[in-house]
Amino acid sequence: MTGPRRSTETRERPWCDPLAVAAGLRHLDGPLALLSDGGALGRWSFVAASPDRVYVEPIGPDGRLDRLREPDLAAGVVGLLAYDAGARVATGPREAVWPDLMLARYPSMLAFDHQGGRVRIIGRGEDPAAAAAAADRAEAWLDALAERLTAPVPAETFLEEAPPATYRAAVADVVARIAAGELFQANIARAWTGRLGPQADPFDVMLRLAERASAYGAFWRLGDRALVSNSPELFLTFDPESRRIGTRPIKGTRPRDPDPVRDAALAAELRASAKDRAENLMIVDLMRNDLSRVAVPGSVAVPDLFEVESHPTVHHLVSTVTGLARPGVGPADLLEATFPPGSITGAPKHQAMKVIAGHEPPRGAWCGSLFHIDDDGRLTASVLIRTASFERTGAGWGFRTLAGAGIVADSDPVAELAETEAKIRALREALTGVPDPALAV
Repeated sequence: MTGPRRSTETRERPWCDPLAVAAGLRHLDGPLALLSDGGALGRWSFVAASPDRVYVEPIGPDGRLDRLREPDLAAGVVGLLAYDAGARVATGPREAVWPDLMLARYPSMLAFDHQGGRVRIIGRGEDPAAAAAAADRAEAWLDALAERLTAPVPAETFLEEAPPATYRAAVADVVARIAAGELFQANIARAWTGRLGPQADPFDVMLRLAERASAYGAFWRLGDRALVSNSPELFLTFDPESRRIGTRPIKGTRPRDPDPVRDAALAAELRASAKDRAENLMIVDLMRNDLSRVAVPGSVAVPDLFEVESHPTVHHLVSTVTGLARPGVGPADLLEATFPPGSITGAPKHQAMKVIAGHEPPRGAWCGSLFHIDDDGRLTASVLIRTASFERTGAGWGFRTLAGAGIVADSDPVAELAETEAKIRALREALTGVPDPALAV
């Protein structure tokens, strides 16, 4: 669906720190920071505030995203799809703990080119004068840099929702279901909850994660809800000019070790692990199937299989699946065909989501997707792992965060529990300042 093209004005300024700019905007309406690590997958960071269109709404049982097909939402749009909105086709109605869809359009935006060392000022409007005014607002943000980029420990509490034994029992149950032929893999998670101190807000958590920046880091607040994500995982990219689509599922994890020799050995162990490679391959096949629903026949390929990526607290096994979108396919079609991400559900996907629902309360934002559609219609969507969701109640903020592991036929409940501890480590330390003493890293 197409409509009248909105006017856009762009300008350039010298490089400055996107986190400092975002910190200066944290108290405005709808502050947004998509903060990448500047690496190969995260060349651009984006900062914005004061959206002119906001939608917070349910998605019907058919999972259609027709709101994204509206012509005035073609650029400068950021959205969040909650995991449960996509899983509902398998699980049926469940209690909603997060809105299905949050969507906001930003007339004023700053794009930070980490490789080019420059800042692009973007203004969008119905006509050139409105676009210029929006660019003026964005340019003024560059003069409001925050002076302090540190934050005290924000959380007063950090509590397990269920004891470790409950998670080990869930893993054992899934292994038994796999042995019975019910499914091949399911990603089972455990959760932690808590509250921030009276003077703290979710952006403080983002500041404390700054030294562990990932390719798809994010802070977003709309009203009384906020999200902090330090995700390393790409869910979808779509280039409307080349029609290229891609996904990079993560399956397989080892903790980092401060000893370089031991750390290298853990990475090599992950690369050689038959269990982790099989787990990864199952999700690659699932994502190939999902992409094939919207891709040109014969175009889906796997250019990279079983690559080890190293992050501050973990090593991951990552593969890449690509394809060419069929004519007429746009961001809404891609999301409808593939959501929720296969790496955090399992295989077969429908049955895995049913099994997950039998062991977990609704996930909310966690393991959903945060996506950005820029001026040329290019889509970038992350998987919301390493993510905490926040809700303001009364005078303070409560939070919930999760970590999961892919359970396969030879999974060991104790080892899978340890994997969740390694995955939650960065967020735990950002929230509390104290790592879990049980961590062997």
